[in-house]
Amino acid sequence: MSTTTSHTPPESEGRSDGGAAGPAVRPARLIQNEVTTEIPVHLLFRDDPDPVKVPLRPAVVARRQGTGEQPRQRRPVPVRRRPLPETDPELAERPARVLPGAAGVFAGACGVTGCLATTWWAGLLPPLATEALRLPASTGAGLGPAHWAAYAGAGVLGAFGFGGLARGRAGRAWVLGLFGRYRGTVRRTGLLWVNPLVLRRRVDVRLRHWRSESMPATDPDGVALRVVVLVVWRVRDTARALLGIDDHETYLRECVEAALARVPVEPAGGTRGGTTAAGDALTRLVATETAPVGVEVFSVQPVRVDYAPEVAAAMHRRRIAALDARQRASMLSSVVDSVEDTVTRLTVRGLVELDDYERKVLVRDLTVAFCSGRAEPV
Repeated sequence: MSTTTSHTPPESEGRSDGGAAGPAVRPARLIQNEVTTEIPVHLLFRDDPDPVKVPLRPAVVARRQGTGEQPRQRRPVPVRRRPLPETDPELAERPARVLPGAAGVFAGACGVTGCLATTWWAGLLPPLATEALRLPASTGAGLGPAHWAAYAGAGVLGAFGFGGLARGRAGRAWVLGLFGRYRGTVRRTGLLWVNPLVLRRRVDVRLRHWRSESMPATDPDGVALRVVVLVVWRVRDTARALLGIDDHETYLRECVEAALARVPVEPAGGTRGGTTAAGDALTRLVATETAPVGVEVFSVQPVRVDYAPEVAAAMHRRRIAALDARQRASMLSSVVDSVEDTVTRLTVRGLVELDDYERKVLVRDLTVAFCSGRAEPV
């Protein structure tokens, strides 16, 4: 069974040639490219299977590139911050208990006086010393247990008095520890008396600066650099700086080197902020890293930025070419402005009347003249 599709004008229906039987004449085609096609009937009445449900994802329509359309903004991915170093929360700077230096001097003098008195009591003081001190003659017959005890007490008193004397200087501090335990920090100046049994560690708390050696870095385009930075810092918490970390100065250097590996540094004269923007980013990053260990960083500024030796020659040629192109563009803009101003003044004031061809010739001649004049060395 088949179905035939044809195009027959309605005027040909019911027409006969006077009842005479003859072959039917098909009228001329109105459409020249008309084609008759047979369509199988089973295709018209085919039973389709049940549709299969396919889970579809939300369609994301991308915008065409190069059409001026702005791309669809995506949700920013939250950046996970690096965990900061942690120290013992109980390890924080606190003032140590010290006495004025006069107390130590007085205790030491008392110890020395006790030793002299014990010697006189035992009758061992030389006659010349007895006469010089205007002491009465002693009736002692030698050293006994009581004399030895007096010597021990006076000696310990003198040793503690004179042995605990310390001089505190401005910009320096003493970190005290007793049997492995932190006992406080001394920031006072002048003559002080500190327990001679405690361990003293001196630390510099002045404002300090450190000029680093040449360190590796990269610019915003990923080109290798060699950077020298100047770091201004000081020790803010002496307990954490000396006891919470092995060597705070080495730690500071390594933090600066790690920050240079993460922050791109742009050479001077760039369009992205130069060394100022890089210095601000380095300062924030290094200050955050060193704050938990008691080091306060005020500034990390690049003072010299050079390209690495393997790319220095190529980058030098690139910068020279960029400067040359910039100078050419500036000169061309100046020449165009001068030519436009000259032609406008001539025509507006009525000095000359120019048609299109003459105007083009004048513009060409003026451009050549101005370019030749600017190209001459000064």
